[in-house]
Amino acid sequence: QVQLVESGGGLVQPGGSLRLSCAASGSVFSILDMAWYRQAPAKERELVATITTAGSTNYADAVKGRFTISRDNAKTTVLLQMNSLKPDDTAVYYCSAGRRRAWGSTVYNYWGQGTQVTVSS
Repeated sequence: QVQLVESGGGLVQPGGSLRLSCAASGSVFSILDMAWYRQAPAKERELVATITTAGSTNYADAVKGRFTISRDNAKTTVLLQMNSLKPDDTAVYYCSAGRRRAWGSTVYNYWGQGTQVTVSS
């Protein structure tokens, strides 16, 4: 079983920056694809960014150019650097992990508890 713990959330002004961290336990981190999701009040959970075992990244259009996902396999940690934050970025952010399947898709079946990010003036 993989355990994930997010940290780094908080209150930030519009246009500001915040860095989220996800600490993973277990010995299989290096073979897991990782992702950040977020869920705002009264909205469905949405995919924010992904990073594969090889380091390839993808971003939702809403955050492209502003957010950067990275991983450190030695520290079993995933980061989400968030710049130029907007009020619409306000949400609970969740770290997730999963294994890539033979057909090329990743099933994200491990989840952290989430960390609150609030962007407000």
